[in-house]
Amino acid sequence: MKKFNAKNFIEETIGEIRKEVGDGKALCALSGGVDSATATVLAHKVLGNRLLSLFIDDGLMRENEANDVAAMFKSRGIRIKVLAVQKEFFKALKDIEDPEEKRKAFRNIFYQTLGSAVKKERVGYLIQGTIAADILETKKGIKTQHNVLEQIGFSPKKYGLKIIEPLKTLYKNQVREVARSLGLPKALSERMPFPGPGLATRVIGKVTPERTEIVRKATKIVEEEIKNLKPFQAFAVLLQDKATGVVKGKRQFGNIIVIRSVESKDAITAEVTRVPWRILEKIEKRIIKEIPSAVKVLYDLTPKPPSTIEYI
Repeated sequence: MKKFNAKNFIEETIGEIRKEVGDGKALCALSGGVDSATATVLAHKVLGNRLLSLFIDDGLMRENEANDVAAMFKSRGIRIKVLAVQKEFFKALKDIEDPEEKRKAFRNIFYQTLGSAVKKERVGYLIQGTIAADILETKKGIKTQHNVLEQIGFSPKKYGLKIIEPLKTLYKNQVREVARSLGLPKALSERMPFPGPGLATRVIGKVTPERTEIVRKATKIVEEEIKNLKPFQAFAVLLQDKATGVVKGKRQFGNIIVIRSVESKDAITAEVTRVPWRILEKIEKRIIKEIPSAVKVLYDLTPKPPSTIEYI
């Protein structure tokens, strides 16, 4: 098998984007993850100010994500617009518990939002950071990735979109190579993956602003305490079930939060991180202290397969 060459890929992809877009304008769906960031920087090399990056603030991202991402890309001279649509996304997800239905509902509102933006901004193309693993998992029926449309016979024309996916043949480790070659800072090139539907994939059961805030706080704690181990991906999950706890001498029927950390190169397979006990204890203590509704903290020991990395 021919060894992947990031520089050659960049040159070829820039040529392909230039040929596809021509003198037109494009909008890039930017989440702040390494995939969308790499796609954005690639497109910006070709289009300059003819590219507008759109960050959809759906209420399902990490803490302060919108401000952090906007500042990071503005500093690189890339035009970025933050679209606050939290209410629309929570409305679209209301009362949905089935994982696949949740992903599909997210996909629909996501592309409706992008379709409206494309029309409003009068751009001809949407550039997004779909990668090979997204397509593979969707085609195999493992889980519907929100950014996979044409590959499953779902036409983006429904949303008025012409989509360019410059990274669709690459896996995560190759995307990171491209990001490094493009000069992206480590904060981006080595950043842990974050699911397209955001924290909606880490709230088991109904997705509400209140339940999302719980898992946002827990994920922040996990990422802060485990960062020195540099896992492929680490996060927290809020389960649907509850459990009995004892808080200040009184019974409390509270939330169960799961910690998950895995090691992987391509996200197709993954092994569980062997987190030192002292780190797990610190995470547990912080979660119980900083999230009053939590009464149990668990650690997930399941590799992929048989599990997937995310919970839904």
